[in-house]
Amino acid sequence: MGSFRIQGGVELCGEVTPQGAKNEALEVISAVLLTAEEVEISNVPDIHDVNILIEMLKDIGVKVTKTADHTYIFKADEVDVDYLHSQYGKQKAKQLRGSIMILGPLLARFGRGYLPKPGGDKIGRRRVDTHFDGFIALGAKFNYEPDSKFYSIEADKLKGTYMLLDEASVTGTANIIMAAVLADGKTTIYNAACEPYVQQLCRMLIAMGADIKGVGSNLLTITGVEGLHGCKHRILADMLDVGSWMGLAAMTRSDITIKNVGWDDLGQIPRVFERMGIEIIRQGDDMRIPQQGIYEPKGFIDGSILTISDAPWPGFTPDLLSIILVLATQAKGSVLIHQKMFESRLFFTDKLIDMGAKIILCDPHRATVIGLEQYHSLRGSVMVSPDIRAGNALLIAALSARGESVIHNIEQIDRGYERIEERLTSLGAQIVREE
Repeated sequence: MGSFRIQGGVELCGEVTPQGAKNEALEVISAVLLTAEEVEISNVPDIHDVNILIEMLKDIGVKVTKTADHTYIFKADEVDVDYLHSQYGKQKAKQLRGSIMILGPLLARFGRGYLPKPGGDKIGRRRVDTHFDGFIALGAKFNYEPDSKFYSIEADKLKGTYMLLDEASVTGTANIIMAAVLADGKTTIYNAACEPYVQQLCRMLIAMGADIKGVGSNLLTITGVEGLHGCKHRILADMLDVGSWMGLAAMTRSDITIKNVGWDDLGQIPRVFERMGIEIIRQGDDMRIPQQGIYEPKGFIDGSILTISDAPWPGFTPDLLSIILVLATQAKGSVLIHQKMFESRLFFTDKLIDMGAKIILCDPHRATVIGLEQYHSLRGSVMVSPDIRAGNALLIAALSARGESVIHNIEQIDRGYERIEERLTSLGAQIVREE
């Protein structure tokens, strides 16, 4: 188990470039299974979860060539679907929740797909029903073995249909789209997720020859085609990485410029940080967070406490609520954080309380944060990273805290953030990785 040893309270300065979007990478890399031709994908983040998926594709026969840093060519012309039945295949898939993304492409092109119950962060209930309900609606047969926790999905030929998703699941929508692009006839998906990740997947599939209408909306119409061809695709900047650097700059009272953020794909993120009282300067496609004084959250017109909650796109992403919660600990005023999606994601607040934060965990989904106005900074602590996003939030808290902190189980952070200590060191942070 690795650890970070951090000397906090150091002002940082400089420029940083966000990594490629992890969540998009898991979708578009899975989509290479839809064609036997070469697909080139650039700006691929070099992080644990993405690398595990690439290894899985190699294991089932996909030819993978790394042509440059963050650029790969994939060719899925000799795929062994049945390899997923092997013990090694099952073990690899269990390491990654995103492994479920290969089921839609396998079902569409080969008529079958197999997978053990996927792993991932322990942040509460994360059901996969939307994926399989969509496959069944397209005509597939689903089987689940409760003893071995093994899924199988099969179909002679998928047929287009109308479906109303029970939730606007990002991964569920993406998986169903990939299954539908080769189905017979027209598929209509209502209540589809419309996050930038899904939009990017659709654009890539259209470049491969798919017929998709309604990209960017919650109503998608997909007319199946006979086959897809190769293409070139570039992954967006990771908006979660962008939001993390924004939070870090504000918490450490640093002057940081984030390069090439992709403003058009950030949605509510800048607005929410501005409501927290953070100054943001737009410089072309770059974002500068100047050194902050005391920042004061902007309440509502009726005078009620500022509430920040997550919502499906274009609402605020749940993956940045942990950063906002940490940011609120040093604000002037109080903020209510409402995490609607996952019932265990706020449990890391006990570690912030140990650092001196004033937080009332109202219930598993809501926390009230009483800001310390930067007069009383957080103090260093020893803690364990519980998941990717909370781990990164604790890292930001430690970098702003007074004294030394140690964060264990940093493999969780590595799953979502590329070379994080190297990028922090380049800005002047005092952070060391220890094994």
